[in-house]
Amino acid sequence: MAKPPQTRPTSAQWGLPYADGASSPAVKREQTYIIAFAVLTIVAWQTAIGTLALMPFTLLSTWWHEMAHGLMAAALGAEFERLVIFANGSGFAESSGNLGRIGQAVVAASGLLGPTIAGSVLIIASRSPRATKVMLFGLAIALIASTLIWVRSMAGWIVLPLFAAGAFLIASRATRKWQRIAIEFLGVQGAVSVYQDIDYLFSPGAAVDGQVALSDTGRIAEALFLPYWFWGGAITIAIVAMVWKSLQIAGRT
Repeated sequence: MAKPPQTRPTSAQWGLPYADGASSPAVKREQTYIIAFAVLTIVAWQTAIGTLALMPFTLLSTWWHEMAHGLMAAALGAEFERLVIFANGSGFAESSGNLGRIGQAVVAASGLLGPTIAGSVLIIASRSPRATKVMLFGLAIALIASTLIWVRSMAGWIVLPLFAAGAFLIASRATRKWQRIAIEFLGVQGAVSVYQDIDYLFSPGAAVDGQVALSDTGRIAEALFLPYWFWGGAITIAIVAMVWKSLQIAGRT
């Protein structure tokens, strides 16, 4: 008696339907789009017209940056008191508590590396429809929660809830294709947010609401050793490595 043909169990539809692994044309196109998002965003931020056109995303980038400062300060035992985002795209996270020199350096570095870590996680999530939806909902919740708890500026109160609403609607109503495009684009915004001003990493000071203050690399240099430009270069290498690794992981089946 002939056996009925056996069917192989199919895996859950977790990864994106790329048939030939990371070397497939579809995956390479996806990676090219993500890299293009990143490059175009960085270039646009260096021009007055581009900065104006990307102003909502500039404010979102400030949120990524300052939230990383504030949450790291809280994780090290300080009190995260408030987050201020100005309409021109600058901002600050205010915390209280004595963190010591190493703690101050870690908090300063977190504002540069934290957004890239978060953005890379979003890019990696794009390989899975389920993970994409979860991360979009999670981002919406994080934006609303941070606005209610820490944000203390009109620009933040207006822009962040709008992004939260957009992320929620895309997660609940959009097709998988547009959910993937959205999570990749938002991931890029986080990953390259430090390059909103490309000179920032390699400058000892920066302007915040018209007042000059130490840049993050300047704070690291002051708290530890070696000049600010060394830390700017080291952080740039770390950012490139994280984004590259996230693209590799996102391209796997």
